[in-house]
Amino acid sequence: MAQAYAELLTPRTFRPTTFPNEHGYDELVMVRSIPFHSLCMHHALPFHGVAHIGYLPGERIVGLSKLARVVELFARDLQVQEALTKQIAGWLQAELEPRGVGVVLEAEHLCMSLRGVQTSGARTVTSALHGLIRDDPRTRQEFLALTKET
Repeated sequence: MAQAYAELLTPRTFRPTTFPNEHGYDELVMVRSIPFHSLCMHHALPFHGVAHIGYLPGERIVGLSKLARVVELFARDLQVQEALTKQIAGWLQAELEPRGVGVVLEAEHLCMSLRGVQTSGARTVTSALHGLIRDDPRTRQEFLALTKET
């Protein structure tokens, strides 16, 4: 059991690969439905779901696989979904200094499915929006529309 928890709580190391935005790309960059799992800090039971991440580049862009790595970095901890959402968005804001960041997480919490109310299939949705994705109504709407499955 200790080995299982050590595996679940230890993220793989990675180097955040960013690149100059040489082509001046100024539209939304979005990676949708990044699977993740974490452990509820209150019950030590898993929660799992998908992350949708978007950003409006500034001077730098990030290797797309790094967005999934950032999700894993923070998910591999005893967590609450609200904090996880903010940590991912905060990392992107600090590393890229983009014009805007949006993170939406959708997850099922086994502490809710298996115990207590025992409501299987209920999904919790959290968001963290910064910069133009928060403040510009059209950009906000575009980001939120792109988080929906088609």
